[in-house]
Amino acid sequence: MDAEGLSDGARDFIALRPGTPGAEATIRDLLTPPGTRGQYETGVPDPELLAPDGWTLDQHFLDLPGRKEAQVALAFDYHSNLERYGRWQSWLREHTPPTLITWGARDPFFPAAGARAYLRDLPDAELHLFDTGHFALETHLPQIADLIAGFLDRVWT
Repeated sequence: MDAEGLSDGARDFIALRPGTPGAEATIRDLLTPPGTRGQYETGVPDPELLAPDGWTLDQHFLDLPGRKEAQVALAFDYHSNLERYGRWQSWLREHTPPTLITWGARDPFFPAAGARAYLRDLPDAELHLFDTGHFALETHLPQIADLIAGFLDRVWT
């Protein structure tokens, strides 16, 4: 995945730094019930079909003592992932592991271009884009489970 696989919103989020006015509040907004739910629903054609278990369980654990502070620290450090993309891409080109990519084509953070970018480093990868958002398993579990089972049968038999 190249930096091109990041939405403008993700790029803005990754640019947040401690001490910058409003930066921590921006992160903490994502850790609220509407923020958590929005991460599940954005990009999903029919959010009414989503079971509320995912975001309510996530929110339960986010609300435990110390969890939001840990998430804020991780968010402020996310830029270190981006800085490592070149090394990871090089490793993928060198080792060419068998790869199955399942992706929400309407992911608000990592758009479909991010999934397609993997194919530059792994041209034999198997890519499947689904008409959904960030949490593709929430809307396409049976299809993705079948893809994983078939992939494993082909690769490790």
